[in-house]
Amino acid sequence: MPRIESTAARFAKLGFADGARAAQLVRQSPADLDDLLDGLVDVADPDLALASLIRLAEREPSVLDAVRRDAELRTRLFAVLGVSAALGEHLVRHPGQVRLLAEPHLGEARAELLVAVGAEPGGDEPRATHPDPLVALRVAYRGRLLHLAARDLTGHASLSEVTSELSDLAGAALEAALAVARTEVDATDVHLAVIGMGKCGARELNYISDVDVIFVAEPRDGADEDKALRAATRLAQAMMRVCTTTTSEGALWEVDAGLRPEGRSGPLVRTLASHLAYYRRWAKTWEFQALLKARPVAGDLDLGAAYVEAVNELVWSAAAREEFVEDVQAMRRRVEAHVRAEGERQLKLGPGGLRDIEFAVQLLQLVHGRLDPLLRRRATLAALAALSRGGYVARDDARSLAEAYTFLRQVEHLLQLHRLRRTHLVPTDEDDLRRLGRALGMQTDPVREFTARWRRHAREARRLHEKLFYRPLLQAVARLPESEARLSPKAAEARLEALGYADPAGALRHLANLTAGVSRRAAIQRTLLPVMLGWFADTPDPDAALLGFRQVSDKLGSTPWYLRLLRDETAVAARMARVLGTSRYATGLLMHAPEAVAMLGSDDELAVRSPESLLGEASAAVARHAGDPETAVTAVRALRRRELFRTAVADIHGLIDIETVGTALSRLNDVTLQAALDAALGSVSAPVSFAIISMGRLGGMECSYASDADVMFVHAPRPGVGEREATDAAYAVANELRRLLTLPAPDPPLVIDPDLRPEGRQGPLVRTLASYRAYYARWSSHWESQALLRARFSAGDPELGEAFIAMADELRYPSGGLPDEAVTEIRRLKARMEAERLPRGADPALHTKLGPGGLSDVEWVAQLLQLRHAGEVPSLRTTRTLDALRAAAAEELLDPADEEVLAEAWRFASRVRDAIMLVKGRPGDSVPREVGERRLIARALGYPPDGSEDFLDDYRRVTRRARRVVERVFYGD
Repeated sequence: MPRIESTAARFAKLGFADGARAAQLVRQSPADLDDLLDGLVDVADPDLALASLIRLAEREPSVLDAVRRDAELRTRLFAVLGVSAALGEHLVRHPGQVRLLAEPHLGEARAELLVAVGAEPGGDEPRATHPDPLVALRVAYRGRLLHLAARDLTGHASLSEVTSELSDLAGAALEAALAVARTEVDATDVHLAVIGMGKCGARELNYISDVDVIFVAEPRDGADEDKALRAATRLAQAMMRVCTTTTSEGALWEVDAGLRPEGRSGPLVRTLASHLAYYRRWAKTWEFQALLKARPVAGDLDLGAAYVEAVNELVWSAAAREEFVEDVQAMRRRVEAHVRAEGERQLKLGPGGLRDIEFAVQLLQLVHGRLDPLLRRRATLAALAALSRGGYVARDDARSLAEAYTFLRQVEHLLQLHRLRRTHLVPTDEDDLRRLGRALGMQTDPVREFTARWRRHAREARRLHEKLFYRPLLQAVARLPESEARLSPKAAEARLEALGYADPAGALRHLANLTAGVSRRAAIQRTLLPVMLGWFADTPDPDAALLGFRQVSDKLGSTPWYLRLLRDETAVAARMARVLGTSRYATGLLMHAPEAVAMLGSDDELAVRSPESLLGEASAAVARHAGDPETAVTAVRALRRRELFRTAVADIHGLIDIETVGTALSRLNDVTLQAALDAALGSVSAPVSFAIISMGRLGGMECSYASDADVMFVHAPRPGVGEREATDAAYAVANELRRLLTLPAPDPPLVIDPDLRPEGRQGPLVRTLASYRAYYARWSSHWESQALLRARFSAGDPELGEAFIAMADELRYPSGGLPDEAVTEIRRLKARMEAERLPRGADPALHTKLGPGGLSDVEWVAQLLQLRHAGEVPSLRTTRTLDALRAAAAEELLDPADEEVLAEAWRFASRVRDAIMLVKGRPGDSVPREVGERRLIARALGYPPDGSEDFLDDYRRVTRRARRVVERVFYGD
């Protein structure tokens, strides 16, 4: 007896609620389970899992050997057995399906279920041939359900993935049921489409739920319509019976066609024209709300798609109907009034339940989606995210609703998985609550923790439901005349806060300043700002957007075309809002050139200008101010500022990719250098030919917004000019050029960096071609040849520049490639740079330039390939990193998959560097550690408001993959 008690105590310590019962089961089992007991410690219900495992082992003893061999299989199996008694019973009946849990992924569900009933997956209208198709369908369906539940319960599938797969699985089952029905009904004269509604249509189905459908049919060419509809009705009825009939394997679920026109009183099947005629004339508000979720799921998918496309037009105009909002609200009140006494424990219909969230989201979609296509999403979470991005729901509110919805759906799934029964009621039994809490990761006090979290989410969901669903949206503060008292300052602040403004009081002051008075300017602003506020709210930093708008308006508000342009050209206003709320850099450029607002009107205005047109305009500016080089270069720098703004705006709006950005900025710097050189030569009257050789990112046509101009200067004396005189003149030109480009001005300077010249900062600033040739012939090291891979003629005397490039080609494209010792030296230099040049305190994994998988890694791979092979492979002779990688892949010097990985990392890191400059207005090489800054960078890169961590994960994933390629290709590991 003492030994039994001791065993019971051991089981209690392992987490079993009834240790004595568990000990007795193990003792009585013929199987040896002792080494598997520890694996049950963390499951939701160890007692349930143990009982099911013993029954399964008795039915199929080999299962235990399989779970001992495969840890992943063991984890998945135990997780399922600890939550779902029904799936445990299914496995006892079909132990062979345990093998499914060892598979990371299964094949396409539709094909698998068709095969299960003996139908050909690729056929036009497949027909079942299995002798007992209903049982076969249920067994195959539950095998898929088992696999999905295992991934769900072990954290390998997100909620959206689970609900999407459940919905697709339901669609596959409906397709298989149609194949069975076709063996009973002759429906060769009709096309039948099954439209998923409700959660099935939205791809957010539960584990056990009625599957809402609508049937639409069309007779085939030449067929009688009435006869075809009768056949389609019989086919639909047969399909429904296939799903709902109880067999030895139970039923699948109810197929509910009650959402069809006229409900259960109307025809089961209609033609598309009949559906549309009903909706246009007779449909009630709730029917349009239901049609939000419509999606073709089975049968003739082309007909289904035509149905959805046709009804969508009606859905998104429904909000214009009289009393639309009031009808939706009244219907919700009626639903709440009919909730039974257990409503407080109802996950679906109770206060703060799923319906509260769904109805609020759907109402906002229907009201605003008429004008905003981005809100036209079927799934609740996707629609909520779109509402948040659009500024219709405050970000914090959207986040709270999404968290509540996710939690409630997870609980709903766990409840339904237990017995595979349709239920939405939170249990009162302590054991059931304990199982729920443990399944959700609550170990210390699962009952108390679960109850507290559920109540908290329900309270928050109900509060936000009432805020968004029943209360009218406050009128935009900028529309409010001073004489109108409907919107108090406090209410206006609340509205701004709801839109996502961090400083609503400050925003209110800006709005008051913009709309004060009775002038035409103030009147137009009162018309503009309600729309602008929403656009500002959709940007990463609404407060900065509104401040920038006020500053630009203060400068241009009295200009006749400015407000008229914003009022009449909504694209200009929308783009302006996005720029102001995304980029301090672009806003700063606009502050000093507010007339550039005019270029926001079209994509054509934002297209990158050709270098020829830019050079023509810059040269004209220099010519106009001949004899006054400072004024001339000031005009050129103003041109550069305007073009920087054009490029930044096109970049922010995704009109150009990162390679185009680099090319545009590099060409712009070339033009600036040429114009400034012309001004400097005119000022100094130098008796020399002078050329500027671009290096680094400028030479590679890969400039960023923060790039300096890495250059080398080369000169040649004109005939009859002494060497000393020519050298002094060349120095004067170089110094004058640098001075002119960095004079104090409101325009961004172009800093000249000549440090890549021979001997670096210790060497002469300007050399003749002969001097360069002599130095490189005698003293140059391999890194200088590597630096010359980026050398490109940029400005000045073309003949002199071409001669320099021809000389550089001999060094950077060595015949026969590099000797092994040179390769070793380059690798050592790269390794030393990685160890020494990273700024103190910087996180290497987040440094876009010097970090693993960053820009330097990718560029050095390309450059090593060029040094080794460009002498024999002309296609490698390019100054551009990505072009070099593409050429290496084309010449089979680099695996195409490696080229793709490296190019992706280079583009991503370059985009991040540019985004840092755009967002912060100052350069930076590291992904910010501060969450707020990182969120702004992520938004500028196109991530959703809550996508900061996704951005970080993506960056680490991309650079990690690139680093593996670098270690293999560059270091030879």
